[in-house]
Amino acid sequence: MNKPRSFEKLWRKRFENFAAHAEDDAGIAGWSPTGLDARLRKFKEIWHNSNHVLDKKKWLDAGCGAGTYSRFIVQQGKEVVGLDYSLPSLQKARLKGESSIVWCVADINKIPFKPGYFDGAICFGVIQALNNSIHAVSSLSRTIKPGGYICMDALNSRCLPHIWEQFSRRAQNKPIHLRYETADNLRRLMKKNGLVNIQIHWLPILPARWYRYQWIMESRLTRWLFHYFPFLGQLFCHSFMMSGQRQQDMHNV
Repeated sequence: MNKPRSFEKLWRKRFENFAAHAEDDAGIAGWSPTGLDARLRKFKEIWHNSNHVLDKKKWLDAGCGAGTYSRFIVQQGKEVVGLDYSLPSLQKARLKGESSIVWCVADINKIPFKPGYFDGAICFGVIQALNNSIHAVSSLSRTIKPGGYICMDALNSRCLPHIWEQFSRRAQNKPIHLRYETADNLRRLMKKNGLVNIQIHWLPILPARWYRYQWIMESRLTRWLFHYFPFLGQLFCHSFMMSGQRQQDMHNV
């Protein structure tokens, strides 16, 4: 009965422990440096290739950790609120040098801003630490204005290494340590919460020991293959990012 709550409590303690013992962004977030670099590059690619973000002024970085993405968005001339439930993470984030960012200690399920306050929202590195994606998607969707933009990521449950890992842990009767998500389920939740123009961005991340070959996974050819043959993304991509817009109020269109 308490397993879902225990799973989320365990991850909250882990994030606080990461921040207490690390100084670098990746360590505070619980990622490898190479993994965080790949994620940040993918987000920058999405940002620079999307017309939807150009006129968005107020942004929420939900689950901001050390503020990696918050700092990037501020550098694009935007206003940012970095929200995280880990106070130690935010204390480290404040020391990173961007005084214009507003830091807020809060849970993504209880965002303390009125509906429609933000023009855009991102949520990275959070869904895998939640029991499900339902409340996070709903909460983020309410927070942005009609026409507002959302981008979030998840660990891909259908990639071959993750399928094997989940099978292996069940066979050994080990509890889950990360929650994986399907692109289909996240897309369904986004549509249910009034998001449209939904796009998936496959994110292949090689293990650190093979990172010298990461450039191949980010090449134009590989991106083309994942875009036009999405089953390849499902099988071989460690993660994915999904973006969408909140549907416009038809009375104001």
